[in-house]
Amino acid sequence: MSPKDLLLALVVIIVWGLNFVVIRLGLDAMPPMLLGALRFLLAAVPAIFFVRRPAIPVRWLLIYGLTISLGQFAFLFSAMKVGMPAGLASLVLQSQAFFTLFFAAALLGERLRALNLIGLLVAAGGLLLIGLEGEGVLTLAGFVLTLCAAAMWAMGNIVTRRLGKVNLVGLVVWGSLVPPLPFLALSLWLEGPQLIGESLARFDLNAFLVLAYLAFGATLLGYGLWSRLLSRYPASQVAPFSLLVPVVGLSSAALLLGERLAPLQWLGAALVMLGLLVNVAGGWLYRRWRPLAV
Repeated sequence: MSPKDLLLALVVIIVWGLNFVVIRLGLDAMPPMLLGALRFLLAAVPAIFFVRRPAIPVRWLLIYGLTISLGQFAFLFSAMKVGMPAGLASLVLQSQAFFTLFFAAALLGERLRALNLIGLLVAAGGLLLIGLEGEGVLTLAGFVLTLCAAAMWAMGNIVTRRLGKVNLVGLVVWGSLVPPLPFLALSLWLEGPQLIGESLARFDLNAFLVLAYLAFGATLLGYGLWSRLLSRYPASQVAPFSLLVPVVGLSSAALLLGERLAPLQWLGAALVMLGLLVNVAGGWLYRRWRPLAV
């Protein structure tokens, strides 16, 4: 990978890692469903006037928007609202890699490899430690909702695989048109007109900057750069960079929000990272190590 593209990969890691701290700040200013509606409205408009709609059936665009956008972030924002720390959210959400494996096996007929299962077991042990040591740091509801968010992200990944070669930026931009109205309906139902009105009345520059970061930074810039890397390099070379997102997420949450983990949760976090590493890069490491062992 060229130095320029390596720098772009690091930009994506930092932007996506800081995303969770920014979400936390956004949830302090407005309720989760309203935050979701405004985020994706800003991500879609005005970008749809400059980005061509992907050449896919509308039903697939709807399914993509309802899973990876509406489903993922409705669960994630709710999880962080009810007690999921920003740093741990960045880590637990990466369990989407394992949900993707199982959904791909069940729905697309892809084969699970031994290294995938080993990585899953290691990461599952880490998640178990995080959940068992959650009292005072996270809530069970927040933990479960974050796993639901990871599952919805994985379903969006399956849609992307099903579509094959598609302009990822166009898919993200036009897929962002799907969530605003469902998010607004959920906001009216769960949060009520009064809370919506109060939140909008308090809307200030800080709230706008949060939305701008989530829409333009984490969504458009992040996915735009990521798609550029995937178009120029094999997925096996690009995917391992995603392992650094929880590192940035945990570090930034500790530094900026003062979040602290229990000792067993740090061990759990290390096991999750190890499991992800085995899943993403285990095959490559094995092929590199095997000739040396022989």
